[in-house]
Amino acid sequence: MHVDRLDFNGNINIGLNGYCNNEYCLVGKDISENNIEILEKVLKVPVHQISIAGTSLIGVFLVGNKNKLLVPNIVFDSELKALDELKINYEVIDTKYTALGNNVLCNDEGAIVNSEMEEKAIKQIEKALKVNIITGEIAGLEIVGALCSHNSNKGLIHRDALDKEIELVEKTLKLELDIGTLNFGSPYINSAILVNDNGFVCGTATTGPEMQNADYAFGFLKK
Repeated sequence: MHVDRLDFNGNINIGLNGYCNNEYCLVGKDISENNIEILEKVLKVPVHQISIAGTSLIGVFLVGNKNKLLVPNIVFDSELKALDELKINYEVIDTKYTALGNNVLCNDEGAIVNSEMEEKAIKQIEKALKVNIITGEIAGLEIVGALCSHNSNKGLIHRDALDKEIELVEKTLKLELDIGTLNFGSPYINSAILVNDNGFVCGTATTGPEMQNADYAFGFLKK
């Protein structure tokens, strides 16, 4: 099984409460044991429960690539200690745009960030991720991290993304994108999904056609 649908305590926006890659998955402390078991079965990585800034909004605050996990400067010392204990390599980013998961779209090849972010923070992110960074928009919106989700090879982007925006993301991240929605028409892709190279889990409101489109978009099904 490489796909499933979940809600976290009735919240279908599961991407707000989790972050995952091909090594691990981080979720809030209020996630049920049953949901953790499903995540581990689908994503095939260990799932760890943490908090960031005293909240379960893990996906809102965290983003990263193989080099570093980016953490906002509102994180508590005890939460950094938890990341240390998990042996996760992180960088604390000094910015007022603390919702890094919403404002940064990145992988091992490149990164796109909110054009309003401070230059100092952009340079810090570039150094931490060890990739080139550009600023940009998706569907005319600056919260680029919220509007696209991907694994190593392919991804799904906001249904209203312009051709030039899609081309920019594909060129920067060096991956292929399809447009679509999740959670019964939501264009905020990253808020509704947790995905890696092994599979994906999306919110329970996601329709059959949306799941099938995502299956193709992330490369699990071939057209």
